[in-house]
Amino acid sequence: MGILDNFEKGLERVVNGAFAKTFKSGLQPLEVTAALRRELDTKAAVVSRDRILVPNDFVVRLSAGDYQRMTDLGPALIDEFTQLVQQHAAAQHYAFAGGISIRLERDDSLSEGLVRVDSVNVKGVYNCLRAGVLAMKDRGGVILNIASVASTVGVPDRFAYSMSKGAVLTMTLSVACDYVGQGIRCNAISPGRVHTPFVNGFLSKSYPGREKEMFDKLSRTQPIGRMGRPSEIAELALFLCSDSAAFITGSNYAIDGGFVSLKV
Repeated sequence: MGILDNFEKGLERVVNGAFAKTFKSGLQPLEVTAALRRELDTKAAVVSRDRILVPNDFVVRLSAGDYQRMTDLGPALIDEFTQLVQQHAAAQHYAFAGGISIRLERDDSLSEGLVRVDSVNVKGVYNCLRAGVLAMKDRGGVILNIASVASTVGVPDRFAYSMSKGAVLTMTLSVACDYVGQGIRCNAISPGRVHTPFVNGFLSKSYPGREKEMFDKLSRTQPIGRMGRPSEIAELALFLCSDSAAFITGSNYAIDGGFVSLKV
């Protein structure tokens, strides 16, 4: 039995069999857990060969209707979300920067069925950086943050996301500057659009029947003509954390198919 199966069964016990009735439409709890897992994976910061720190403070933004349905279930739902996050972190060998906090907030800018976990970038990365620096300042090490193309260029309708990712980049540069004398290298990766299961789910939910059309349209926003692959991001991260990159610090690497620098 997979981790999501365990979660759904646990949630069904919490709501005493009302799962199907409560969530027959709108956002499903399993979609929230997918967003939380994705947040862990994208904000993971390598602080040593055997230690990967992840954020511990999450704000889940929901449409008015979805927020009401979720909050009607009470604290037990948050407990289930927290357990899922803990299980995913354990499976990936992640370490939290502190105690886990998950809060639901209403966001009237979101349509029903959409979820956004994007406001923990600054605090989460700060906590990871602080813990990483404390662990490394006497022996050196490598810190790698995940920023975004939105760190350096304006992206429509992404004010909060761009603001937080800009903060990730400037924190990266500050740490690199302040701790270069202690042998700590600190860099950032700024991905463009990457083809993950989230993209497929978003397209099927937001553009039913037009998935291929919209997928092709999103792919064309990169001059190279396609989205990135998760493996390509991972390979760049591996290089920057390796001894082969020992002369690299205070740098931001765009891996975006030419999105930022090419005008074609």
